[in-house]
Amino acid sequence: MSLPEAFRQQATSCAALGSPFMAQLLNMLADHWPQDTALAQSFAAYSGDIGPAGHSLPLRIAGGLHALVLSQRDDGLAAVYPPHHASAKALRDAVLNALHKHEAFLLEWTKSPPQTNEVRRAAVLMAGARVAVAHHDLPLHLSELGASGGLNLMWDHYGLEAAGQRYGPQDPALKFRPDWSGPAPLDTTPQIASRAGVDLNPLNPQNADDLLRLTAYLWADQPKRLALTRAAASVMTATIDKDDAIDWLAQRLDAAPEGHLHLIQHSVAWQYFPTAVQTRGTALIEQAGAQATPQRPLAWLAMESDGDTSGGRGAAVTLRLWPGDITLMLGRADFHGRWVAWEHGTATD
Repeated sequence: MSLPEAFRQQATSCAALGSPFMAQLLNMLADHWPQDTALAQSFAAYSGDIGPAGHSLPLRIAGGLHALVLSQRDDGLAAVYPPHHASAKALRDAVLNALHKHEAFLLEWTKSPPQTNEVRRAAVLMAGARVAVAHHDLPLHLSELGASGGLNLMWDHYGLEAAGQRYGPQDPALKFRPDWSGPAPLDTTPQIASRAGVDLNPLNPQNADDLLRLTAYLWADQPKRLALTRAAASVMTATIDKDDAIDWLAQRLDAAPEGHLHLIQHSVAWQYFPTAVQTRGTALIEQAGAQATPQRPLAWLAMESDGDTSGGRGAAVTLRLWPGDITLMLGRADFHGRWVAWEHGTATD
């Protein structure tokens, strides 16, 4: 895939996910990406999938540009970003100027993959955890891979309204109201006894620079996402370790306590792991599952792309449970949590 193709593919996804501004920005970059720059050379060095399902180079540069706006580093760029309306020429000129003027900042910014920590995905994790607890009614030992700022580890502090029902604490830090189809989530209340996450570049939402990175990957014409992220950041207390996800998980699996359900969760993070890491992680989890007992069960909850990058069909939501190695297809969800097509948990081979 060429870089212009990656820009256009990401633009299509952004349009499907309700961001016409991002679609316009990325299509413009596909047409006018400056070739003779250090930034272009940096992007050209990537191999493999550079699009939405891989390195996500378009989202990296879009996040860097939004960071310039949010941090008030470039007034000219801010003037063509939402909520302002600008002509196509004004947008092009301001963005190309910013790419040149802030190249050092953008080179550093784009070294890391996107870390949106999209908090609306927590609605799916809340519902999936209820299915896991329905099978193993034990307190949760919760582990998140690719946790970024840890906002989705705090789902028991959030409220969910789905299929005419309300879930979560009486006074939640924030509320999700996705377009929900299918059965309501199960009427069980998971109890989280301990929680921790891991990321190669963990972010602390209480740190201004880290909160900038979390919010810059939110799209400028979707201010509600920004408000939800900031609300979630206010209650974030979980530990996020800086480590290789699978090395960390190996230790976490060994330390899982008796009398607890160890729930491993991740949402739109697995795709960023190299293939070898994915293979090693799957083998590690399956090996631990083979050793699980009714008093020390294991669950693996994932919300991940299964190959459809158009944004239209969203991500697959799956749950594997041990002992017994039961696989449940829980449904599908919009990558940003706008809608959920729930199936309640149908066993598959």
